[in-house]
Amino acid sequence: YDDRLAALRGGDESGHNRKILEGFASASHSSLDSMLGKLDEAEIQSAVDTLAAAQTIYIVARRRSYPVASYLAYALGKLKIRYQLIDSAAGLDPEILEFATARDAAIIISFSPYSDATLDHARTLTERGASVVAITDSAFSPLAQSAKLWFELAEADYSGFRSLAATMALSMTLAVAVAEERRNKGRRGSK
Repeated sequence: YDDRLAALRGGDESGHNRKILEGFASASHSSLDSMLGKLDEAEIQSAVDTLAAAQTIYIVARRRSYPVASYLAYALGKLKIRYQLIDSAAGLDPEILEFATARDAAIIISFSPYSDATLDHARTLTERGASVVAITDSAFSPLAQSAKLWFELAEADYSGFRSLAATMALSMTLAVAVAEERRNKGRRGSK
């Protein structure tokens, strides 16, 4: 990270903070444009169907992906969707994962270099029969192998600091679309 910070420090200090902001905004725009060019309605709907059918949605992410997991937990809670954020300060993640069944699903987020704990949790959830929806950066990601379906998002970077803009936008979309799908199914079921 010292090298990354050094790369940000150009020669001219005037407007330095504004240049950093512009760099991060540009990387975010690039990430979002790339995502919009790749994802289609069928992929998103498949993930929404999987997640909407789940009794509990497990959320797994570590390190730089963790802010997205935290937001997902917040959003799903506000939308009254049962979830379990796998982030036990007491080290009880394996015990919590033992509650997962084939009636459940998971959203798992990891980018290179992949977190060993995230990969272990993905394997455990798959072994327990939960349907895994992964957000990762490559078809060669170990998450792509254990996921029912996965989204490839290559976040752009600015001086080595990668954006989370596309990952956050996709996660927000999934949370809201799952809530909408559940609400619509409830309406159809009550007719």
